[in-house]
This record gives sequence, structure tokens and C-alpha cells, in this order.
Amino acid sequence: MTTADRKIADFWFDPICPWAWMTSRWMLEVEKLRPVETRWHVMSLAVLNENREDLPEKYKQNLANAWRPVRVLIAAAQAHGEDVLGPLYTELGTRFHNQGLPNERSTIEAALKAAGLPVGLADAADSDAYDEQVRASHEAGISLVGEDVGTPVIAVDGPDGGDRVAFFGPVVTPAPRGEAAARLWDGTILVASTPGFYEIKRTRTAAPSFE
Repeated sequence: MTTADRKIADFWFDPICPWAWMTSRWMLEVEKLRPVETRWHVMSLAVLNENREDLPEKYKQNLANAWRPVRVLIAAAQAHGEDVLGPLYTELGTRFHNQGLPNERSTIEAALKAAGLPVGLADAADSDAYDEQVRASHEAGISLVGEDVGTPVIAVDGPDGGDRVAFFGPVVTPAPRGEAAARLWDGTILVASTPGFYEIKRTRTAAPSFE
């Protein structure tokens, strides 16, 4: 199958979100089994929640720090092209989630180095120079699904070349592998493409599993 035959799945993520990380690893599995190519984009939980006053203080502090990696991602994409977003997200997410490392400069520098990027890009973490671009990328994704969801957001053509659809999630743990991943993709696209369909949800009873 040629690249031209593959559907593009636009995927908006915030690298600090463990649930988005689980979904992103599922998407990499889907790419192996379905004619889908993921195109990565930044969104920001800090932007999404910046006007909310009902958040716990600890979460507010986490959101303030959440600006740091998304700024670096945008800076890297501007300097080296959009194709670096996927590899850099993988390196950041592996450190934040699988390894449990803190959201600090040393972690970001290690991720940049592993992704083959200049560690000096970490300077963007503590600068507001890229905030406008972070907001624009975030808005491009969240405008497709509405403000009452989070990360990730995925947009893709519907079944049989149908109209492009966008949705939040799916939220799943652990990330399905093999045919289970493919079946979840098929089902998600099916329900997301149904006119008037909005939500399936149940209470989460398990924490993210990064196996």
C-alpha cells in the first residue's frame, strides 16, 4: 500500500497527560494494522483550563508547569519541521510517564538529545516567545470538538471516504495491542462517524498502565 492510500489521523496531545500518552501508543499500534498515518500536533491543558477557578491548587501548579514542554515542542517544530513532533513526544512521554521523571529542564534536555535535536531548544520552556503558536495549535484541535473535553483530540476521514470526523479520546488503559488495537480503531471511527453521536463513557476504575 502506498503512502497516498493511507488516511491521515491528526492527533493533538499535551505531553504531560498520561491518558493522551496511552492513546498515542495505541495509535502507533493502529498504524501497523490499518492504512493510517498519524500527524502530530500540540494542544495545551494549561490553555484549556486557564480560566477555571474550581481546580485544586496542586493541579493549578501542574498546569503552570505544563507550559514548558509544549513550548519546547513548538520551538522544535518551527526550527526543524513538523516531523520532529512525533519522535520528540515519544522521548518526552517515555520520560514523564514510563520513567516517572519530573517536568524539569534536565528531563526535557535528555528527550531533545534522544530525539536528535539541539538541547538548546530547552530554553523555550521558560520563555513566552512561543505561547501564541501554542495557543493557535491548541485552538486548531479543540475547535473541532468543543471546550468540554481534554486531550487527545483526533481528526480523520470517516469510513469509506466519508466526511472528516473529530473526537476526544479514546481513553483506554493499557494501550491495546495487535488486533485489539485495530478493532478499537474500527469501532471508534464507526461511532464517531454516526450523525448525532456524542458520547460513550463510564467511570474509570484503573490508573494508566504503561506496560
